[in-house]
Amino acid sequence: MQDVSAREYKDTRACELVSVDIERYQLDTIDPRLFSYVREVREKPDSHNLYEILAVLKFLRLMDTYVFRPSKVKKFVKLYESLKFSGMDGRRCYRLTNIQYFQFASILGFYRWEKVGDAEGMPDTEELTKKIEDGKRYELRRLVREAILFVPRKFSKTTSTASLAVNEFLFGDANAQAYTAANSYKQAKICFEEIKKIIMQLDPQKRYFKATRETLHWRPNKFERESFVECLTGGGDTKDGLNASLVIFDEYAQAKYVRDHSDGAELLQVLTSSMGTRREPLTIIITTASRVEDGPFSRELENAKRVLEGEYTDDSQFASLFQPDAWEMNEEDMGKPEVWKKCNPHIGVTVQEGYYRQRWEKAQHDAEAMIEFKTKLLNIFVSGGVKDWIPGSLARSLMTDFDIENIQGRPAAMAAMDLSVSDDFSAVVYNIYSRAQRKFYLWLDCYIPEETLKSHPNKELYKVWVNAGFMKVCPGAVISESMIVEDILMRNKKLRILQIGYDPYKSQEIKNALAAAIMALGTKPEKILRSVPQTYGAFTSPVETFEMAAKSNPPKVAMSMNPILPYCFGNCYLDEDKMCNKKPLKRKENLKIDGAIASLMTFWLYNNYEQR
Repeated sequence: MQDVSAREYKDTRACELVSVDIERYQLDTIDPRLFSYVREVREKPDSHNLYEILAVLKFLRLMDTYVFRPSKVKKFVKLYESLKFSGMDGRRCYRLTNIQYFQFASILGFYRWEKVGDAEGMPDTEELTKKIEDGKRYELRRLVREAILFVPRKFSKTTSTASLAVNEFLFGDANAQAYTAANSYKQAKICFEEIKKIIMQLDPQKRYFKATRETLHWRPNKFERESFVECLTGGGDTKDGLNASLVIFDEYAQAKYVRDHSDGAELLQVLTSSMGTRREPLTIIITTASRVEDGPFSRELENAKRVLEGEYTDDSQFASLFQPDAWEMNEEDMGKPEVWKKCNPHIGVTVQEGYYRQRWEKAQHDAEAMIEFKTKLLNIFVSGGVKDWIPGSLARSLMTDFDIENIQGRPAAMAAMDLSVSDDFSAVVYNIYSRAQRKFYLWLDCYIPEETLKSHPNKELYKVWVNAGFMKVCPGAVISESMIVEDILMRNKKLRILQIGYDPYKSQEIKNALAAAIMALGTKPEKILRSVPQTYGAFTSPVETFEMAAKSNPPKVAMSMNPILPYCFGNCYLDEDKMCNKKPLKRKENLKIDGAIASLMTFWLYNNYEQR
């Protein structure tokens, strides 16, 4: 997808959907709502976002690949539509919308054969859900084990998914354990309270069920059911010994990489890891975008998009993602009702278009209201504070799957360093220009001292990057100059590095080490090493060059699949001096922009290159 514009990619996948004969699936015999939704996405792709189209394509592929059990979906829908949920007119029953039916059918309808043991000693069976084959016993088990509902506010996501916990509590395993969880107690309680109200309405005499502030239990009963629902928050280290069968995690987009017992990242990991003994575990992540652009959910979201795009296969995951299409994430298009409906298909059902219009009009005069409109109603991640320069979402859209190790022909490149000493990570960026594609390719190498990693406030995030191979750990308490010099020399075997840029105030020691290494290769250091001024005047030209390349259609710059570089760009805002010169600065003091600064330094080298 990276080398094709987002519009072209969507058009291609929409045409692919049109070519599918949806009539042969007989979806209308399952429920007319399911057929209506699939048909509408197929016939009106401009009214739906890219990931709706991809979700429908995946659904139809699963219909060809696995066993679809309409009875399971219909049983759940019958339950759902018999339950009474909170509403403006009191508690009442609701009929599933077309998109909701598609979501629940995708989560609950698909099954696959799983080997459960040897057939020896097992009686032959003709049950539709069991079989014996090649001396092994197989059972049909639910395919989807994780569902991501990334939808805006006013979609009724929390209350509707509460029905899944009700279903698990009443009809799941006899010892089912369902958990509602979130980053805050208040948020986790919203879903739990809805579940509790539904169940207690079914049993007003409290003969079968007992409810406390945070738990819902079966009383001793003839059905031998010991299921319960529990509301959880806090650190994962206090939750050992769980055996979850269902987890509903609300507003996961607000979780951060910190070891804070109020945070949800660790809790979700503990809950999902406790599911190993369950036959059909299910984790539901329901969330709206937030101001936490680089929390654990950002990885979940990017992976879900990659699965839908077909980059790799994970049929155990269902994702329903609602945002504007990539080319509509600008303030001109954000004010259009047709874009609003791409973000929230429940406009006119659970929320009125007039509400969107009122919030949009307020956002025109209030920066805080604009952030709220983007995050909560359009489902776009936005950082608070000063205005972004290159938003993290734009930077991530530039990521391309290329590997510097596989480059052939030693293409020309510029390199630049933005170094710390011990307090944080250092960045070295290689900017490779492709004459054939007339495009710049950015590769980032990151380094962090071992001791810094142990105590840094962002250590949980940094550990994720280290484990994924995106960040290198230097032994000891300071950045290893020798490691960086060795890596630069190694990169030079694949690239023809024209110049290496450095900050004159922070790089004297590594400059000397590089100079010695370059001299040993028989080259004059002054030809290669270049001091890059860190002034507003020096950065103006590379800022404009990068911005033009990033916002071209198609883009003229690409980044490797290292998430640290988009992270650095997303942390920048563009400041101007009295002469209208421009330079990126940190939005907050504790944020890192080193990768962005080093990238711009490479563009400065290109813009000021003179063969010496």
